Amino acid sequence: MSQNKLTSVSYFLKRLRDSGYYAHMLYKNYSKTDVRAWTIVIDPKCSSVLCTCFMGDPTFDSDAAYFELTDGGQYLPKVLRINTHSFEILVEHLVKYGINNKAPDYIRKTKLQKKPKVS
Repeated sequence: MSQNKLTSVSYFLKRLRDSGYYAHMLYKNYSKTDVRAWTIVIDPKCSSVLCTCFMGDPTFDSDAAYFELTDGGQYLPKVLRINTHSFEILVEHLVKYGINNKAPDYIRKTKLQKKPKVS
């Protein structure tokens, strides 16, 4: 059985969502000559962190994949590049800068309930 890879967007999104984060796919059809593999948005209702996976970037390391996190300097440093094979390391960086799954304006489908009508 093949091992799940952190560079797979479906695996990455699943791990984020399983960890309680709200995340959406933005784009994954970059050209073959582009070193970007995909881009997602994490916590779009609050911090709106863009996470882009880079693979095969000769300026970084041709064999390594890395993740670039940016939110325009609101919570994170201007550009945060993380070279890791561990999902937990990425989550540690998110939590370190205050992007967690406990944002006050999170809307979770499991908690959505209709309010009773007051007569």
